[in-house]
Amino acid sequence: MLVIRADLVEQMVAHARRDHPDEACGILAGPDDGSDRPERFVPMENAERSPTFYRFDSMEQLKVYKAMDANDEIPVVVYHSHTATEPYPSRTDISLAQEPFAHYVLVGTRDPEEHELRSYRIVDGEVAEEEVQVVENYMFSHTGASDVPDQADPARP
Repeated sequence: MLVIRADLVEQMVAHARRDHPDEACGILAGPDDGSDRPERFVPMENAERSPTFYRFDSMEQLKVYKAMDANDEIPVVVYHSHTATEPYPSRTDISLAQEPFAHYVLVGTRDPEEHELRSYRIVDGEVAEEEVQVVENYMFSHTGASDVPDQADPARP
């Protein structure tokens, strides 16, 4: 399951709308601590400037990955938009997926009023759709452990 803040979803959708009819692309970086939480929006240029294909500019990608390394971050989400088709990874998307631990998010912008957002894991050419939980913040989102702070026991001094 991808747990993602609403503000990051809004930024991805805004980027996809801005670049429409071309595909938009980018990364959501997060701490390299196993938390699997995207924290930082990193829009990138679609070097192809195409409505049917995206490719990160290699020099921009190198700069982005160096900055993530310097900040102890990883690409938690790799996103791009589909402008005229459903947000499902194409054969090309699958063949180019190089981040086995990343969530691959597709933003569908074929409807000018509503967006579609879906997330996938792509490992060794195998695609598995996953649930997306949009939260306002990560403080109390589901992690499999109790994130709710203990309340003070009124019986204790």
